[in-house]
Amino acid sequence: MATRRFTFTLLALGVGALLGSKPAHADDAWPAKTIQMITPASAGSGTDVLARALAQRLSTAFKQQVIVDNRPGASGALGMGAVQKAPADGYTLLYSNASTAVMAPAVLKTLPYDTGKDFVPIAQTAAGGVVLLVNKDVPAKNLHELIDLAKANPNKYNYGSWATGSSGHLMMEWLKKQTDMKMTHVAYRTVPQMLTELANGSLKVAWADPSSPVPFVKSGRIRAIAVSGNVRGPQLPDVATLGEQGYRFDQVGWFGVFAPAGTNPAIIKRLSDEINKVQASPEMAALMQTINFESPPVKTQAQFRDIVQNDLQVWKKLAADAGVTIDN
Repeated sequence: MATRRFTFTLLALGVGALLGSKPAHADDAWPAKTIQMITPASAGSGTDVLARALAQRLSTAFKQQVIVDNRPGASGALGMGAVQKAPADGYTLLYSNASTAVMAPAVLKTLPYDTGKDFVPIAQTAAGGVVLLVNKDVPAKNLHELIDLAKANPNKYNYGSWATGSSGHLMMEWLKKQTDMKMTHVAYRTVPQMLTELANGSLKVAWADPSSPVPFVKSGRIRAIAVSGNVRGPQLPDVATLGEQGYRFDQVGWFGVFAPAGTNPAIIKRLSDEINKVQASPEMAALMQTINFESPPVKTQAQFRDIVQNDLQVWKKLAADAGVTIDN
């Protein structure tokens, strides 16, 4: 009799444990509250515009608010670090561009985060080159004219980008090495501030994301003279690529969503699926064209992970070949 009671007790405990536990592979309650999407970019930048467009649509899909939290500064380390330290529960996400996620680590000697280890890539959302710009009074209509002007006037023209170690910073240092130009980099905290100074003439040359400078260019206050990558922007179709102007630079910047390492794979998959649905919609494709971005083919979570890992190596080699290493 004692043996039967003992067996029954074990069975009861086993059933109770099963009923009281949740499957390790899923979290049916997620999302049960607001999701925070941190972006290491300033309000009004192209990265911010893309992040807010996605957040609005994900809020509808998840029936929970998805809010964008801008944390620019320290070459993206403030925003990246905040996500790195956040609980891996699916309620804190990162919306980053390639400049912060893979280019800054390639050139900056010290960073508080490791993109390859501290974050899980979820989905790619956009792709596009960055734009080389000059103030309207700078007598250069294309890249060759700017190079000739800078070489004839060493250190007369400073150039701006949105952060030390940004793609704009790296590309101009690469160009300087190819051409013997002498220009000094000025790192701005926000893109709008940089473009305002470029428009009023305080700054003469700058690199910016594809979206933010479009109104300035169309108003005639600044001039776009080149774009990186191998595709012209849909809103600036007359602006030739670096390659078309004799300086091939085919690496294309991207934008995407990440989560802290250790986040439940089921949550990662759900996020990836929902983000890709949004990105595949005609509405989002039309918006991307309007703000001068190409809408890339939808990629799986694994494909985006491979892109990130590959680019970490590509940009590291490119920076080394160009001799670009920055003390930050």
